[in-house]
Amino acid sequence: MQTGKVKFFNRSKRYGFITGDDGVDYFFHESGLSEGIYVQDNDKVEFEVEDGDKGKKAVKVSIID
Repeated sequence: MQTGKVKFFNRSKRYGFITGDDGVDYFFHESGLSEGIYVQDNDKVEFEVEDGDKGKKAVKVSIID
């Protein structure tokens, strides 16, 4: 699992980016959020990384304290 912070999330377009603690920005889609999770900018999160159509993307995103 990777950790990082939500850089931004556009709720109407249903996607955003997470800046990983490794310094890489990861795209994520609302469908990649764990069930029942709602994220906001600057939330600390953990996630898994998968290869997407346009590069690495975050999936199974969940908020950490």
